[in-house]
Amino acid sequence: MEIVYFNELASTQTYLIEALKSNRYSAPIAVITKRQTQGIGSRENQWEGGDGNLFFSFAVNLDDLPEDLMLNSVSIYFSYMMKEVLAEYTDDIWLKWPNDLYSFKYKVGGTITKKLDSVLVCGMGINLQKSSNGYEALNLDIEANFLLEKYLEALVEYPSWKQVFSKYAIEFERSKKFFTHVEGESKSLENAILSNDGSLILDNKRVYSLR
Repeated sequence: MEIVYFNELASTQTYLIEALKSNRYSAPIAVITKRQTQGIGSRENQWEGGDGNLFFSFAVNLDDLPEDLMLNSVSIYFSYMMKEVLAEYTDDIWLKWPNDLYSFKYKVGGTITKKLDSVLVCGMGINLQKSSNGYEALNLDIEANFLLEKYLEALVEYPSWKQVFSKYAIEFERSKKFFTHVEGESKSLENAILSNDGSLILDNKRVYSLR
C-alpha cells in the first residue's frame, strides 16, 4: 500500500476523504502526518497532537476485506490488529469495545471509520510518546512511520474476522469495567454480552459499533 507523508494536516481522515472524492487518490492508500491540529475522534471529539505520535488514515476497497467481516465491526477489526502490532513493543495494551486502545486503565488511542461508496476509510490516532489531547501516552521510543509500515504489512494479509474475533472475545472481559456511549448516553459494559458479529447485547438491546 502506498503511503503519503506530511509534516502537518488538520485531519488525516478529512484530507484523505476529500482526496478520494476529487480522484487525486484511489484505494488502497495511506496518509500519515507528523502533526495533526483538528483530528476527528468519536462523538465529534478532536484527536490532535505533535511530533512523536501516530496520526494516519488509510483507504481500502470493500471487496478486499474478508468476506466474513461485517461493516458494523470494522473498527474492532482494524483496532485489534493495531493492538497486536503495539503488543510487540509495550506491555498491557488492549482494546476497549469498540475502538479505543488502552494501556492498563488509560486511553492512549482510538479508531474511526467511514464508508465512502465502495471504499472504507479508517483513521487512527495513538499517543506514542507524549500527550497534548488530554489522554495518556505509551512513552514508546518508536518512529511513527515505522509503526505504520508494520501495521500495513499485517493489514494486507487480511486475516478473517473469525481469526481476529476469537482473540478479541477473550480480551473483551476487560471492557466490562468501563463505559461506552450509546445514542448519546454513557452505558456501563458490566453486563454486556459480546456477540459473534462484534455487536453487544446491552440492556436487552443489540448495539453495534458505528464508528
